[in-house]
Amino acid sequence: MEKLLILLGQDPLIAQEAGRYAIWLIPSLFAYAVLQSLVRFFLAQGLIFPMPLSSSLVLLLHIPLCWALVFHLGLGNIGAALSTGLCNWLNTIILLTYLKYSSTCEKTRVHFSTDVFLSIKKFFVLAIPSAVMVCLEWWSFELLILLSGLLPNSKLETSVLSICLTTTSLHYFIPYSVGAAASNRISNELGADNPRVARVVVWAAMVLAVTEAVIVSTILLCCRSVWGYVYSNDMEVVNYVKRLAPLLSLSLFADSLQAVLSGLHFQE
Repeated sequence: MEKLLILLGQDPLIAQEAGRYAIWLIPSLFAYAVLQSLVRFFLAQGLIFPMPLSSSLVLLLHIPLCWALVFHLGLGNIGAALSTGLCNWLNTIILLTYLKYSSTCEKTRVHFSTDVFLSIKKFFVLAIPSAVMVCLEWWSFELLILLSGLLPNSKLETSVLSICLTTTSLHYFIPYSVGAAASNRISNELGADNPRVARVVVWAAMVLAVTEAVIVSTILLCCRSVWGYVYSNDMEVVNYVKRLAPLLSLSLFADSLQAVLSGLHFQE
């Protein structure tokens, strides 16, 4: 990972820390995969309560745990990765326990069998396009990174990059929520043999995505001269944020469409 980041033009010291963080974050990926499946399972049944409850409990633990690992034990980035992994596993275990023992899941609870292997092909038919959608999201982030690499100094590069990525990341949750809601509504309607209603949901989600993207992009363009002041008082940083605002607006528009489309599944 470190060599790959250096090859892409990253600072060697940053590449070394990022590589260590990525390696220690690998155990968290397995928990995250199970967690996402559990979230879809609960959403498909309208069981919302266990998810915010579990997330709230994990958040209360994550804050002191992350502080202890990063600062008290001096693990730095490795501590941050470990705390993320431990909390993801804890969240997964809580939801699995709820699934196993709660009476609300009694009728939908199933046991593992070899039949799951018969559905692997269908799973990949949906998984591969979804993975491409996620790649498009991160590639849009990387485009900002490459362009920020053209800035005259590393300090300015880091500041402007942080502002752009923070803005994009915060905005992403809005279209992502629309896509998630549309995904579950479409799945329920198709399961109830209502393809026409599912088609209406698709169009409604796309209209919301385009409308939201136009509004946010327009606001950012109109406020490009002052947006940098939200994060920094450095005039040089503010001016470069102003220059990157049109590209950032385009990125936000693309992210809105991608986030909603990633939640829409079309079936013949």
